[in-house]
Amino acid sequence: MKAELRKYLNTAKSKRKEYNKFFRKLKQRPPKDLDRRFHALHEEAFEEIDCLDCANCCKTTSPIFYDKDVERMAAHFKMKPADFFDQYLKIDEDGDQVLQSSPCPFLLEDNKCMAYSARPKACREYPHTNRKRMHQILDLTAKNTRVCPAVAKMVDQMIN
Repeated sequence: MKAELRKYLNTAKSKRKEYNKFFRKLKQRPPKDLDRRFHALHEEAFEEIDCLDCANCCKTTSPIFYDKDVERMAAHFKMKPADFFDQYLKIDEDGDQVLQSSPCPFLLEDNKCMAYSARPKACREYPHTNRKRMHQILDLTAKNTRVCPAVAKMVDQMIN
């Protein structure tokens, strides 16, 4: 990971209490323009940050795989869905289908995904900072500041 990207994650780590306070405040009284603010910062962050320079999400976390995702991924690898599940997935403590291990087994050395066109919905939408009703996923967004440098940058900009 590039030093600049690591800097954003380190900032998020060192400011964790400040970030948590910020998110508690947002949850109590979300501004009416919260979506617009996140969307603008999302666009700005991803003009500067290339996910292929990082791939920390793929290296450290697992997306949730819905049944449609399992079917699409299995078809991509010319497997039966049950065989795909047995080889790559498990049920976590929340009852969700997730990867058995990290980093993601589909992550290549150049940080590209070998199943990019068939990737799960959670991967397609990550880091979820450009979706509607951001107030509903503020806990997830807070968690993502410790995974995604772009999210850490967005939140730091919102605070300052």
